[in-house]
Amino acid sequence: MAHVLVPEAEAILDKEFAVLDKGFVRLVDYLGSDERIVAAARVSYGKGTKTSREDRGLIHYLMRHQHTSPFEQVVLTFHCKMPIFVARQWIRHRTARLNEISGRYSVMKDEFYLPTADTLRTQSTTNKQGRAEMPVPAQVAEAMVREMEAGQREAYTRYEAMLGKDLAREVARIALPLSLYTEWYWQIDLHNLFHFLALRMDAHAQWEIRQYATVMAAMARAVAPMAYEAFEQYRLNAASLSSESLEWIREHASQGEKMPKDLQDALAKGHLVAPPLPESRNPS
Repeated sequence: MAHVLVPEAEAILDKEFAVLDKGFVRLVDYLGSDERIVAAARVSYGKGTKTSREDRGLIHYLMRHQHTSPFEQVVLTFHCKMPIFVARQWIRHRTARLNEISGRYSVMKDEFYLPTADTLRTQSTTNKQGRAEMPVPAQVAEAMVREMEAGQREAYTRYEAMLGKDLAREVARIALPLSLYTEWYWQIDLHNLFHFLALRMDAHAQWEIRQYATVMAAMARAVAPMAYEAFEQYRLNAASLSSESLEWIREHASQGEKMPKDLQDALAKGHLVAPPLPESRNPS
């Protein structure tokens, strides 16, 4: 099928959407749409004779049953600017292609992320890597923000001084903190973007990276609205149940009450047990 243009995606293409205090996300380019997903699933060319309702039903079927390869036919390219500590979480998603600005070649800009006092929280007692809901007292939080800002200014002043003494950029940059902003081009297919969004829009993800994920989710919805609708229903706002939970539901669910189709399918599944390993070809 020919290259597809999506009016909603074209309207936001190459526009800069602000995130945090100095960051942004731009949708640089996209390849494919909902049409490409259904065409790939049907292994056909052109738009065909299927209706929009049938296309939506097929996309929901694919998402519900985890037939992921058709979603990989849609590719999005983003230009993102984020603090380094956000980038280091982001880079854990290794299914994308990216190119990041280099502090070896370029003098890094005097741009640091400075959180607002109202976003500061105490350390969680149940999650070693996360915030608690308890805010830091206002006066203490404001003082902390001022300390962060002073530290950033001091670090950048030292960085500039070392460059002024002709120290190599690749060495001078190591004095800069994780709050420094970096930029990259990030290209990923829709299936793996959905995986990124499911993890990074979750309430357990760090607040700062959630702000980026939320903006990118809106961009993904503009490119492939039917696919995003299915993602919301079967991934983002869904839950995976253990076999123990399913057994509890089987025992306690009312027989006369009609259950959703996906729950019926889940309850119909038998308990799978891994078979024993076959005999080794090289027994000891």
